[in-house]
Amino acid sequence: MDWRDEGVLLSVRKHGEGSAIIEVFTKEHGRHAGLVRGGGSRKMSPILQPGAQLSVEWKARLEDHLGSYTIDPIKSRAVSIMGDRGSLAAMGSISAFLCLGLPEREAHQQLYARTLDLVDALGETDDWPARYALWENALLTEMGFGLDLTECAATGATQELIYVSPKSGRAVSRTGGADYADLLLSLPRFLRMDEPMTQGTDVTDSLNITGHFLKKWLMPALGRDKIPSARERLISALQRTNS
Repeated sequence: MDWRDEGVLLSVRKHGEGSAIIEVFTKEHGRHAGLVRGGGSRKMSPILQPGAQLSVEWKARLEDHLGSYTIDPIKSRAVSIMGDRGSLAAMGSISAFLCLGLPEREAHQQLYARTLDLVDALGETDDWPARYALWENALLTEMGFGLDLTECAATGATQELIYVSPKSGRAVSRTGGADYADLLLSLPRFLRMDEPMTQGTDVTDSLNITGHFLKKWLMPALGRDKIPSARERLISALQRTNS
């Protein structure tokens, strides 16, 4: 068995004397692990950094074996990611959710494209926190827990959707939520994709929404009761930046 693909490196762990087992989020083959011989060496350390774009060739005697990778670097993002505390925390959160949530060896091409766009932005563009917020929303959708932000759950209205129900994940209009606004989550308009991405409070509101449903829906489905600690570190980093 063998195939070639490209992907984003998610994790590296040493194996034996000088090898490493890596997990790569590939375009055509999804999250896929493999052994890199010599991957634990100093020579390979600068290449095998989470967020790196790799060309990979996977080989195994049988399809269900771990198999081995031969890799070639396409793009290193180590300088941009590791040079910014927030970006480094974001990469940790991305890796944690993908390694935890994605079934192995199952393609998710739309999420792959969004992940590639996000990691390209880390440490390079000022709007990466907003891109990350949109990425979490896309992750929920990809995992089967998409939010319904198209119309008000109470009235059916499609205008002035400014809340999200913490129970159903559906949008609520200003009028529909007037009597219980303090129980609802604030909905930034950019999360509905009908306005440009914004920063500050809108990002915070968006992360409050996705964080709520990641904990309420996704974590129990994965047999977990807590959000990955990597995400908590990201939230703390963003709070320090905005304070």
